[in-house]
Amino acid sequence: MTGPTDPTGPTAPPPQASSPAVSGSVSAAIPATASPQVEFISLSHLNPSTELNPVPSRGIDLPYFRRYVRWLEESGYDYTLLPYGSSSADSFVLASAVGQLTERLRPIVALRPNTVFPLVAAQQLATLDQLTSGRAVVHIISGGSDAEQARQGDYLPKDRRYDRTREFIDLLRRAWTETSAFSHQGEFYRFDDFGPGFAPYGESIPISIGGQSDAAFQVGGAKADIFSFWGEPLADLRAEIDRVNGIAAAAGRTDRPRIWVTFRPIIAQTDKLAWEKAHEYVAKIEKTYNAGSFHKKYLGTTPQNVGSQRALAFASRSDVYDRALWTRTAAATNAAGASTALVGSPETVAAAILDYVDQGASLVSIRGYDTLADAIDYGRYVLPLVRQELAHRAATGQRGTLQAEHPGALAPDFDLASLAGTR
Repeated sequence: MTGPTDPTGPTAPPPQASSPAVSGSVSAAIPATASPQVEFISLSHLNPSTELNPVPSRGIDLPYFRRYVRWLEESGYDYTLLPYGSSSADSFVLASAVGQLTERLRPIVALRPNTVFPLVAAQQLATLDQLTSGRAVVHIISGGSDAEQARQGDYLPKDRRYDRTREFIDLLRRAWTETSAFSHQGEFYRFDDFGPGFAPYGESIPISIGGQSDAAFQVGGAKADIFSFWGEPLADLRAEIDRVNGIAAAAGRTDRPRIWVTFRPIIAQTDKLAWEKAHEYVAKIEKTYNAGSFHKKYLGTTPQNVGSQRALAFASRSDVYDRALWTRTAAATNAAGASTALVGSPETVAAAILDYVDQGASLVSIRGYDTLADAIDYGRYVLPLVRQELAHRAATGQRGTLQAEHPGALAPDFDLASLAGTR
């Protein structure tokens, strides 16, 4: 793991961690907030260009994309996110391709309500769901940047975009479930005598929402099957989960949204090597962003979206939180997208992921900076450790020893300054 994994090479033996054991410092009791299960997500990349090594590209390198998706499935991921941007490839078309290239991997379509009429989106998603035997998921992006929304002709103010999202979600679900024609005259959409619509493979399709504005919480808590967060310190995330759940309860829901949290792990055979690698990476990332190769337009400005504002606030207060959360990567990119890292050996990073599972996360998205190599390494070295621990909990009713034995930055002798050397 000190260099790129060869996707065609043999599986390497698991590394041995060098973190000191502190058995007994973590209670064996499973927290009441813990999710009993977790599923893993990774964003699909279309070409070899990365924040570490930008490569000019027309967009889709088809052999690379096929290989990437194949490795996600073979490495044990459950979902892949197909992102959306005004200058990106179309997420619906990519999701359909993923569905045909895989047998088990579930495509998550990122969708902005300003780009498609809700009944058309319902039809597209139901078609994808049938083509993939019930694997479709949709992640609705209301839009965190006025400038980005305007690139495709959307001039609604931010809070009003969430009002539109609320109506959009209601119409998606009605289009999938109504058994007779219906009409609608709402604030944003109007139509007559639609339906019944094209049905999904099952009863419905999971709907995810992200965002950390008040409006995002109100809509997501009331309407979403899944609520997504970027990686934050544990106590802060737990408070945000409680907020989502409180809104869900106030809306009369008997269930609660699943919690999805996203990280950019940086792993190596030992914690020491991982932190040295992390400092090398952030220097390259800063160079890439400052050169304008990635999101130059966002640098030097105050982000409009609350998620980025929070990430930068955390970064301004501390580089490291909890067991392994590192914020320097967020600071280097002006928090342009999910950018907080988990740093350590596979065991330490797996333990850190379990910390978030203990707070209630049941969906964890991990994507690296060396995209394909990292996806393979996570599948080989991190996912099995998390799943092994959760299987132990299910069998015994108690935590295993992984979190106690791999404290990472929680160790008394942890010294970040001493770990910033050159490998």
